[in-house]
Amino acid sequence: MNLTVIRNIILISLLGFFCVLMVNLSLPYIHLDTNVAFLRIKQWVFRRYDSTVSTIWIIAFFTHVATSIFAVIAGFTQFFKTLLYKKIHRWMGKLYVFSVLLFTATSGLIMSFFANGGWTSIIAFTLLSILWWYSTYKAFRSVLNKEYSEHGKWMIRSYALTLSAITLRLWKYAYANYIDPDMDFLHPMDLYRIVAWAGWVPNLIFAEFLIRRKVHLKMLKR
Repeated sequence: MNLTVIRNIILISLLGFFCVLMVNLSLPYIHLDTNVAFLRIKQWVFRRYDSTVSTIWIIAFFTHVATSIFAVIAGFTQFFKTLLYKKIHRWMGKLYVFSVLLFTATSGLIMSFFANGGWTSIIAFTLLSILWWYSTYKAFRSVLNKEYSEHGKWMIRSYALTLSAITLRLWKYAYANYIDPDMDFLHPMDLYRIVAWAGWVPNLIFAEFLIRRKVHLKMLKR
């Protein structure tokens, strides 16, 4: 078994993991119940704000949940052209861009204004939404201008932010189950404030590392 086959198996396994995780996260909301899972700790939104504001928020929430699945899956396929036909690669790229720009990032921005944890979390999720939208837009503009190198860089940044949906929960799960299962050190809301940043800042730093490493390797080959 050569390295390409092994790599493809690993990538397909990762895609499968992302799919299962995102579906599992979304299943509780399939009946549009507003008092299940994460929404149980968001009931204060309905109590504090009038029906118009709370309706806007809940629409944004369900939109975000539904379209995040497409963003994670479609974005993943953009980095592994060998797994797809060229036309499929392009269509999945379009699905990713329009999903993020029109629905996922914009609904995330609306939700960020109502984040649990006060201003610490609000700023974190607002920055995430803005940077996510902007990096995806730059990826879209650069491919239209046939600036393929820049397109690749912005797609790495964009998808790193897309994966915050997964990394945020992994950080939370790791801390609550392995580091401090009794929550003696951190209050749950303090943990939420931390993962609001930890869910995407390390991702973006790692993305910049990959981009610079790729540029460096290209320079060495010249």
